[in-house]
Amino acid sequence: MDLRVFLVEDIQRMRGLLAELFDSIGGFSVVANASTEAEAYLWLEEHPGGWDVAVIDLVLEQGAGMNVIRRCKADSAGGRVVVFSSYATPGVRQHCLDLGADAVFDKGDTGGFIQWFHDLEDQENSGP
Repeated sequence: MDLRVFLVEDIQRMRGLLAELFDSIGGFSVVANASTEAEAYLWLEEHPGGWDVAVIDLVLEQGAGMNVIRRCKADSAGGRVVVFSSYATPGVRQHCLDLGADAVFDKGDTGGFIQWFHDLEDQENSGP
């Protein structure tokens, strides 16, 4: 069964590229997209535990990804949270990890981002 991905990204082209990436990796299915903090909150409220991985950009059309990290971590049935942002400086990265993000990648580090998902898929496939 595919891992369910919730994308929080305000740039439509980036959402499309990420969806294509997950299709090419295999084992992942985008179940929802949100371009604002409010849309993300609403979807999370209506779908508790409805995701396995949330991919969050920090700068959104309205609101902030940092708040979405907090909201995702409040979902006890939720999954992993990975930040994928152009603003992943060392200080921002640490703050995201302190908020509960499982991983933080700069959008320039697509190789590391993709590898993280391959590793996650390997962990899921080798689980009990």
